[in-house]
Amino acid sequence: MSAGTQGIRRVATLLTSRSTFDNAICRSCQETLNRRGYASAAAAPVSSSIDPSSNTPLPPSLTTSTPSISTSSASQPVYTIKAGLVLSRAPQITRDLTPFEKSFYFYQRRLNERLALPFTRYFYFKRGTPEDVEWKRRYKERQTPARDIGQYNAYSKDAWNDELLVGAIESEPEHQVEALVKDAEGYIVNESEDGDVKKETIPRPLLRVTEADQKNDQTSLDRLLQRTIYLLVKSKDGYWSFPSTVVDQAAKESLRMAVERGAFQTAGPNMNMWMVGYHPAGHYVYNNRKPKQTPETGVQLLGEKTFFMKGRILAGQADLAANTQGITEFKWLAKEEIQQHVNAQYWSAVKNMLAER
Repeated sequence: MSAGTQGIRRVATLLTSRSTFDNAICRSCQETLNRRGYASAAAAPVSSSIDPSSNTPLPPSLTTSTPSISTSSASQPVYTIKAGLVLSRAPQITRDLTPFEKSFYFYQRRLNERLALPFTRYFYFKRGTPEDVEWKRRYKERQTPARDIGQYNAYSKDAWNDELLVGAIESEPEHQVEALVKDAEGYIVNESEDGDVKKETIPRPLLRVTEADQKNDQTSLDRLLQRTIYLLVKSKDGYWSFPSTVVDQAAKESLRMAVERGAFQTAGPNMNMWMVGYHPAGHYVYNNRKPKQTPETGVQLLGEKTFFMKGRILAGQADLAANTQGITEFKWLAKEEIQQHVNAQYWSAVKNMLAER
């Protein structure tokens, strides 16, 4: 038996006899044990009663205690529970490269060109054929089979000089795309019915900056394709926030059910969404300056507690034509743009839920 168990049994034995307890333990230890409530914590207080026939007290098991009547929860101040939706559109394209990354990838392409085996031209083109003549012309013009690494010959005496100078445009993606398209346009031709040779136009890649970016149309989902953007709505009081709705606790509505209902009532049925999980990603507490009493139930409201669920929009667009929550405007904003629209307290509660990109 351990020393701790022996000590516990010793104390329990002393507690059974009041006189022994008083004599064996000093007054200071008695006061400490009484303050900690070792005896009262073991069992709830039970009221004893007297048997009228024998005038002896009944054992505690035969007595009944009257439970205390708790104050009704309806009269206690409460918070309004709301479910909020952090609806986002994921990035559609890769982010722009930094100057260091551009130079590094360009150097890797030139290094690969230098280490690769020479191109065996006569295996593919017979000597003296038009294809062979065209190949010689192109190789003399650009000094390398690669189209996007600039004027560089991997087998010349200056092959070691494969690094870019400061300010060179060869590493810019736009310059490389233009070089590839120009090279393709000089090779592909079409012969018309009258025998004229026309150069075929090669379509350019789509721009990374859209028309919505140029017009700063913050209601469009085609803006900021490199970033994650979020749906913000403006209430009739003029405050911007994420879409939210009051949870119907009488119908035992879950947060996810409330969020889906609120999104339908706020932004319409034209959005195809995917909810990320069943648990909230964050919360925001708004305290009223003074408790407000509801005239219907008489309950005092301390404020609102909003629990946010995350979602992704896959298709569609928000439509406020038939909203039932008094929403007057909506925007798709990046993280730093949201900070400019909401108040400081709201931003402090939601900023850690939002992605940097």
